[in-house]
Amino acid sequence: MIPDIDAFEERAAIAEYDGGLSRSEAEDLAARAQGFADADAYWQWLADYVVTRRLP
Repeated sequence: MIPDIDAFEERAAIAEYDGGLSRSEAEDLAARAQGFADADAYWQWLADYVVTRRLP
């Protein structure tokens, strides 16, 4: 599954501004919504994909 960057950014922004979460908390929430443990895991997956150009 390739993460949906637009959905990630939108969900994080809504959680941050409307939900009152910090940016870090909002990104973790958005990452979990796509099946990742947290935002670090989300960004690491994308970085690995860019470097290898293969799905894990």
